[in-house]
Amino acid sequence: MPLREERPHRPIAKNRKAFFNYEILSRLECGLALRGTEVKSLRGGHVDFADAYALVSGGRLELVGLHIAEYEMGNRHNHPATRARALLAHRSQIRKLQAESRTRGLTLVPLSLYWKGSRVKVELAVARGKRLYDKRETIKKRELQRAGER
Repeated sequence: MPLREERPHRPIAKNRKAFFNYEILSRLECGLALRGTEVKSLRGGHVDFADAYALVSGGRLELVGLHIAEYEMGNRHNHPATRARALLAHRSQIRKLQAESRTRGLTLVPLSLYWKGSRVKVELAVARGKRLYDKRETIKKRELQRAGER
């Protein structure tokens, strides 16, 4: 039996601020439980990561603060824009994330949303917040790299 061909991921959105505000320690791919109007809105790219983070509560992994705009053609059954959405992961992965997030200074941050086949996936990261001087170093490195490219 031939193996299924791996299709490339089609990006929906990337949380670029997360790479500036956080030091990424590890990454994990999770599924995202969505409603129909949310999927239609994602196809249009109407998503904002501004204050999004994940948390483990009651043995479940949830994505909080992700803003998916209401679908323009939706009716009264349209979704709330910033509701908590369930993340789909194995129980052992959830336990590991819970243990890591309890460590002082670590948080779970979504890095990107993308299509994998017909499913929406979230790249979740265990991250540590950067201090102001770390951000200054990041800016300095970026400017040196740009100058070198010129």
